[in-house]
Parts: sequence; C-alpha cells; structure tokens
Amino acid sequence: MNSLAKPLSISLLLCLGFLGAMHEASAQVVGSSHQRIPQDPEAIALNTLLANAQAALDRKDYAAAVTAYRSYLVKKPDDAAVHFQLGYAFTALQKFDEAKAQYQKAIDLNPKMAEAYLNLGLTLLDSDSAAAIEPLQKATELLPNQQRPKFALGAAYERAKKPVQAIEQYQAAEKLDDQDFETHLALGRLLLAANRPAEAEPEFRAALAIGKDSIPAHFGLAQSLAAQKKSDAAAQEMQTYLALAPHDRAAQFDHASLLFNAGKLDEALAELDRAAAGGPEDLPALKLRALIFMQKNQFADAVSVLLKAIALAPKDPDLPAELGHAYLKKKDYPSAVQELIVAINANPRSIDVLNDLVVAEYLNKNYSAALSGLDILAKHEDLSFGSWFIRATCYDKLGQAAPALDAYKKFLQLNKDETSDMYFEASARARTLARELKDKKR
Repeated sequence: MNSLAKPLSISLLLCLGFLGAMHEASAQVVGSSHQRIPQDPEAIALNTLLANAQAALDRKDYAAAVTAYRSYLVKKPDDAAVHFQLGYAFTALQKFDEAKAQYQKAIDLNPKMAEAYLNLGLTLLDSDSAAAIEPLQKATELLPNQQRPKFALGAAYERAKKPVQAIEQYQAAEKLDDQDFETHLALGRLLLAANRPAEAEPEFRAALAIGKDSIPAHFGLAQSLAAQKKSDAAAQEMQTYLALAPHDRAAQFDHASLLFNAGKLDEALAELDRAAAGGPEDLPALKLRALIFMQKNQFADAVSVLLKAIALAPKDPDLPAELGHAYLKKKDYPSAVQELIVAINANPRSIDVLNDLVVAEYLNKNYSAALSGLDILAKHEDLSFGSWFIRATCYDKLGQAAPALDAYKKFLQLNKDETSDMYFEASARARTLARELKDKKR
C-alpha cells in the first residue's frame, strides 16, 4: 500500500471518524432544573426566569434561554449552576468565548462542579486543544468512574499531538466501557499511527463488532492488516471497505497494491482499471501498472506505461532505470542503452542500473562500452560468474585472446554448473584460445 510503506498516514476517512467522535464529545452536559427558592415576590420572579429559561432550552430556543439566564444573574450573580446553564446555551449558539467565560465562572464559584470542567474542556477542544487538557484532567479526577471525560481527555491529547498520553486515556476509557464504538475506533487509529498495527487490529475489529458498516473501521482494519504484511486478509478487508466507499480512488490503488503483494496480478490490474475509470492515472498508479506488466512478462505494455509516466513526471530519477530495464527485457537493446545511460548519469552509484547497462551494451554488441562498465562495476563489488562470462566474451569479440582466456578461466572457476550452455561455450573457447596462444609462441 502506498501509504502502506506510506504508511501506511492516517487516512481521510479515519479523520472523519474522529470528527464523528468529536461530535459526540461536544454534545455537552446540561444541568438539571435549578432548585426553587422561597415564594416571595422576588423569588417568584426569579423562579419564573428559571422556568422560562428551561422551557427555552427544551424547545431549543437558546437565545431566549440566554436572555432569561442573564436576567436572573443580575439578581443572583453568584449562582454557579445558572452560570453553567448559561454556558451551555452559549455553546449551543456557537458563541464559544462567552460559553468558556460562563463555565469558568461556574468553576470559580464551585470548584467541584465536574460538569463545568468537562464542558469547558469540550468547548476548548476545537480552538485550543492544549488548553482543554487541564479542565478535562480535572473532570476525570472528579468523575473517575465515567468513561466520557477520559475519552474527551484522550481526544484533547490527540489533537495536541501527544499520542502516548492520548492512547493511555483512550485505554482507560475502554476499561470503563468496552462497548463504546468511538473509543475502539480512536484507539485503533492512534495505535496504527504509532506503528503498533498488531495492537490496532483488535481495536478495529471490536469497533466493527459494534458498528459493522463503519467505513473508517473497515479502512483502519485493512491498513492494520497491510502493515502486518497480511496481504490476503488486507486485500479482502479493503474490498469490503470499497463496497461501502466505491469512489475512493486512493483506496482502490491501495487495494491494487495489496493484491499485487499477494501475487494476484490480474485482480490487481483489474482494480487499477476500475480506478482509472474515474480519471487519469497518477504516477504511483502508472508505476504499479508497469510493475504488474513486468511481472506478467508483458514488456511492450510496460514500456508503453512507463513512457506515459515519464511524460507525467519527466524529472523522476527512477523512471529512466525502469524504462531501460523494460526495454532490456523487450530485447530492444539500443533503446535500453539510451535510457540506462540517462539513468546512470542521474544515479552513478546504482549497481542495478550499472549491471543492466553492461548487459544492454553487451547484447547491443558495444563490447568496449560493456568492458568499461564492468571495470566500474568491479570497483563496487566482486564480479559474478555471469559478469566474467560477459567480460570474456567481450575480449574474445575484440580479438584480445590473452585477457579473454583469463576471463574464461575465472568464469569456469566460479560457475560450477557444468551442464549450462555458458559453461560449455566457455570451456570450448578457453581450449581454443589456449591452443591459439600456444601456437603464437612457437
């Protein structure tokens, strides 16, 4: 999977799952009706204001609730519960600065009001996740047996880019409620991002046991399986995901990559074709398609795709090497030499490219050029018996009998397969060259 090396990043759909979780976390606590006060005229008026405010909340007329609560607080400014309720109404109106001020006032008046800490933290999550941590930490201390504050604290740590602490809080929330879908999803996502796919897998499976049609959970499970090199299982899970999100072209590419890794070349090619129906292929898709064609020995098709890739990314340093190799396999040796020279100039230290260039020059009957390449190659590694055969043949073709004989002897020393055609040819030429050199000395 592209990301799967890319990382395997977190995907857009998993981010959407997180936003779903935040929607739940942001559904803040609203307090119960305020306790009635003694029935004198002023008290009756205050009770009426509270009743009107509660009725406004019930019908979701938050502006009217704000007006009623403010009027009440003119007379009772130290009522922590009403400051809390006013904060909730401001939150519903998306007036977050006013809401934060009211929650903080409630906390100042009643430092043990757990719900005020919780709502203050939730209000801060979007605008200042780092600042949300302190009130949410206090909420978890005041509500130690409740799952929701710990989940919210985990979300704050995650948004503040503190994954270790976030994982710890999500795990604590999970212990209090192991049937909460969002907790399993969030924990799986973070464990996957922390390169702990084996731990992430059961979290995504637990999420799917609760919400079997969850798009982000299926995608997360596919990613965790892919990261563990379980290509078959990952491909199957990605297919399930694509049935729910058929237009995700990035996931189609990931699916094709997984199928390729599982050795299912035709299925991988078919998946790339489906993705290509949605628009022009990008560079990673073209490279994968070319790789599939190479694996299928369809070298002409591979060349065609790689030419498209070079037109799309003419400065990509890898493409000339891939195209040169494809031309070499296609037995178009002049074109192979041309591309491999471009590739070796771009990356002079590439042993693979240098080996390909030597072979291409040799097969193109550029024997001097092949020998020069072998001289460079010998500075980087011990030549293989195949390279010694090429060296011997090049010297032989150039009429340099003595070095040819030495190279044939080296080849015969390294190659123990006495049944191969190369061994037979080298043996015959070595005998002939030895006789010719002996005759010259007479």
